[in-house]
Amino acid sequence: MDLSKILSISGKPGLFKMVGESKNGLVVESLSDGKRIPAFSHERISSLKEISIYTETEDLPLADVFKNIYEKNEGKPLASPKKLSSDELKKLFEEYVPAYDKDAVYTSDMKKVISWYNQLAEANMLDFSEEAKEEEEVSEIKEEAKEEAPEKEDKEEKQSE
Repeated sequence: MDLSKILSISGKPGLFKMVGESKNGLVVESLSDGKRIPAFSHERISSLKEISIYTETEDLPLADVFKNIYEKNEGKPLASPKKLSSDELKKLFEEYVPAYDKDAVYTSDMKKVISWYNQLAEANMLDFSEEAKEEEEVSEIKEEAKEEAPEKEDKEEKQSE
């Protein structure tokens, strides 16, 4: 799942997918209704890849939060955050991000994260299989490197003799 092209634009509801660039900004497409609109450079535009959640130890990227929600909820959308009370919302968010910083993460932030997750789930844009493949490839490369390292040491020892 590539969140770098999924954008949140301040003052506009919902999420947008970047489809092109113009002289003054970007051309974006709404995930909810598919309409294309310009997003100008003076608007506050944030890529979801750049957003993270404060935790007690370190910041947790939004992609990891979405992955936690996806795995625990089996890929299904969550209940609308607008219908939940503040206490219910905090309990729900704590299930998915247990160590979130309770002083720095507001209920409005939690509502945004859950509504963004729901929009991505409805648009079938939550695909974590690519990340799993990449992790497997990285672990395979590390294992191969470990296997080759002793062979190199043996060759170096034989050459020095």
